[in-house]
Amino acid sequence: MTVVIATIKSWNIKKAEETIKKSKHHIKLITDKNELNYENLNSFNPEYIFFPHWSWIIPDKVYNNFNCVVFHMTDLPYGRGGSPLQNLIVRGVENTKISALKVDGGLDTGPIYFKKVLNLNGSAEEIFLRASNLIFDEMIPEIINNEIKPKEQLGEVVEFKRRKPYQSEIKKDFSLSKVYDYIRMLDAEGYPEAYIKYGDLKLEFSRAKLTADGIVADVKIKRLTEDDLDGE
Repeated sequence: MTVVIATIKSWNIKKAEETIKKSKHHIKLITDKNELNYENLNSFNPEYIFFPHWSWIIPDKVYNNFNCVVFHMTDLPYGRGGSPLQNLIVRGVENTKISALKVDGGLDTGPIYFKKVLNLNGSAEEIFLRASNLIFDEMIPEIINNEIKPKEQLGEVVEFKRRKPYQSEIKKDFSLSKVYDYIRMLDAEGYPEAYIKYGDLKLEFSRAKLTADGIVADVKIKRLTEDDLDGE
């Protein structure tokens, strides 16, 4: 079988490369959005194109001609939309499901192949690594080997909005647990770190640990910029 994996995050790229080495299938890895076009894909003619983490719109000519499968970190149709991990954590969700769905042009509206339970403890990077292992070790092989037919989504639709960088600010009325959640849910490659404004300074936090009497975390201090105030 011929398969394409399109992803941009380092943990997924590493996992994809490991999968390519041990798989009996012919797998092509795409990490550049310019390579995700019909002409390029047609020359490869994949049975499936998997998107473990992709930040760009998938062209309609691509999903209309190939089986495109995305992995969304919510129990769809609950949680359609952007920033699923952060939106789940700010809502106090401790366990979610990764939904494998066929791309149909809507925003996370496609039919579902199946779902797998995912725990949301730890930092965002730890969660993404956990999700990556689940996707590559269980979900992709299950779809390829069993030729599962996706089924239409059922249930109440709840939509998430993509969070903006200014929404990463830690406010003075936050509880200790909420401060911890804000830090950990943004602690991963490519995400704006949780921060506190102090005068014209910005204190950015990462590597948080919740202890018996507080939070221990790394902090980076820099000047506020106009971008930090965008959306306020």
